[in-house]
Amino acid sequence: MVFSSIPFLFFFLPLFLVLYFLVPKKLKNLVLLIFSLIFYAWGEPIYIILMLFSSLVDYINGLLLNKFKSSKLKKRLVLIFSIVVNLLLLSVFKYSGFIITTINDILGTSISNPNLPLPIGISFYTFQTMSYSIDVYMGRVKYEKNFLNFFVYVSMFPQLIAGPIVRYEDISRELSNRTVTFEGYKSGFVRFLRGLFKKVLLANNMGLLWSIISSYDISNISVLTSWLGIIAYSFQIYFDFSGYSDMAIGIGKMLGFNYPENFNYPYISKSITEFWRRWHMSLSTWFKDYVYIPLGGNRCSKIKHIRNILIVWLLTGLWHGSNWNFIIWGLYFGIILLLEKFIYGRVLEKLPKVFRHIYALLLIIIGWLIFAFEDVNIIKTYLLSMFGLNGNLVLDSNFIFYTINNLVFLSACIIFSIPIKFKSNKFISIITTITYIILFILVVAFLVSDTYNPFLYFRF
Repeated sequence: MVFSSIPFLFFFLPLFLVLYFLVPKKLKNLVLLIFSLIFYAWGEPIYIILMLFSSLVDYINGLLLNKFKSSKLKKRLVLIFSIVVNLLLLSVFKYSGFIITTINDILGTSISNPNLPLPIGISFYTFQTMSYSIDVYMGRVKYEKNFLNFFVYVSMFPQLIAGPIVRYEDISRELSNRTVTFEGYKSGFVRFLRGLFKKVLLANNMGLLWSIISSYDISNISVLTSWLGIIAYSFQIYFDFSGYSDMAIGIGKMLGFNYPENFNYPYISKSITEFWRRWHMSLSTWFKDYVYIPLGGNRCSKIKHIRNILIVWLLTGLWHGSNWNFIIWGLYFGIILLLEKFIYGRVLEKLPKVFRHIYALLLIIIGWLIFAFEDVNIIKTYLLSMFGLNGNLVLDSNFIFYTINNLVFLSACIIFSIPIKFKSNKFISIITTITYIILFILVVAFLVSDTYNPFLYFRF
């Protein structure tokens, strides 16, 4: 089940909210847990067992870390056990096929590939449970005594499938004691609607444009058509993921939870360093706190500092998918970050803002090209088309046709990629309310008539 679907919008969410606010405070977590499991089981009922196992392991680890708090050795063994189990689960279900295929290709063996289906959201909830054990070990949070509360933390449906990555310390108090105010509920509802509009009206239409252009013979598309296609994909992945994050954060606010922000207008960035401070912020923070800093961060020799950055970005690429293009994508950004930090960062800061912005957008778009295709040869061919190095036309009728037909959506994507603030007054409030009603009607119309409604980050 996805947020941007008729069953969720008109059946699941209304029924959940009615029951959630009808039951007494002590039963709210139970209602949230039951509906979260139904939400997850809608797509993959068998993998509830895996999520339950992962939760149980780290819940017990928390108890053991508290029990052995006076013994450094025992605490360290418990932490190692937690990390090993979590990474083993992730490796088996997400990376086993990639590892076996790579071994077969290199050694010429024929090891059977199990082709295990990827459990939805495993990358997100595995990082959450693992961070809980690490934080208890480090003394950042107290262990959770109540397994129901802990399982709610891991499984709650607003952020279960595609984040943001919520640490236990972010919501530990709210798990047992949270309140919902009218203003909080209202702001959460509006945030949810904004995310829904992003997803259905912008991401889906850009995704449809990208799917059409990428289905052509890439070696024969014109320069401008290739740019139109990858720009459409860049908008799709941004509004898809940020829209989902907005919906997750919005539902969380409606229930009394405050999830961390995940996006901060990344396409206004003027460097790749700034981009990664604005894009998928919960993941970047996770790797910073649990990998980069423990490795030594920047408080070490220059060689080790470079090593730490490359390790983080290799892992960032792998986290997104089990294929070589994701590894290349991670190292691509890692190398650019190193160049900005050690080679030309100071020079870049002195350039006019417009040139820095063009520089960042160009590298970001090339990065999304690497991210979009698993076949490295296709990436190479598409890149040649973008820069006119394959002898194709610069302009063709496809570019004119698709640009004209998608001009409204492309313009809206540009507008909503930048921060716009309005002074609030009664007139603006009335206009905003009318606009939201019209947009919601459009969303429903799109969902009823269109079957193209993927969520890109479900596969990560």
